[in-house]
Amino acid sequence: MKKLFKPIIVLLTLITAFFLCLHLLIVFEGKDTAIDNADYLIVLGTRLDGDKPSSLLFERIKTAATYLKENPDTIAIASGGQGVDEIVPEASVIKESLMQLGIDEQRIITESNSTRTIENFKYSMDYIDEDSTVVVVTNRFHLYRSKSIGEDLGLSVTGLPAATPPEFRIKYYTREYLAIVKYYLEKFHII
Repeated sequence: MKKLFKPIIVLLTLITAFFLCLHLLIVFEGKDTAIDNADYLIVLGTRLDGDKPSSLLFERIKTAATYLKENPDTIAIASGGQGVDEIVPEASVIKESLMQLGIDEQRIITESNSTRTIENFKYSMDYIDEDSTVVVVTNRFHLYRSKSIGEDLGLSVTGLPAATPPEFRIKYYTREYLAIVKYYLEKFHII
């Protein structure tokens, strides 16, 4: 019994240390400061409430609108497709919400084909000029992985963290730990 106990304790310690490191990466990146006057600002989509933004998405939209008002030459890319349980594409809801917050429609490009974060970036790159500066807007828990994906694709990207409503924190931080693990497994062609 004692022979089995020690390896279990070591394994649990390693797993705990691993997830603590992930949490510190998420927290550190969640304090990122976006550069001023970026060429493009990508607003990453997430689930909708019918044809309205969820509170999680609305935090991203509000953060983006504030940045766009302070940086009038930046072009927004509303990025997000239509999930199987959604009645409209996330990108169209992002665009409409930005317009309601005072952003000119001419400054908003919609990318409505993506279903995953990596696709948000890949499809948004169709609209981004080479050597452009990019700011990505997403909730704090999602910023580390989002920036990592953008950088892996060759973008010059900084992050702009949106708040995470309290009711989402435990669920989405836990989910993000697993998404980061999956991202690294895919990145290094393990899965």
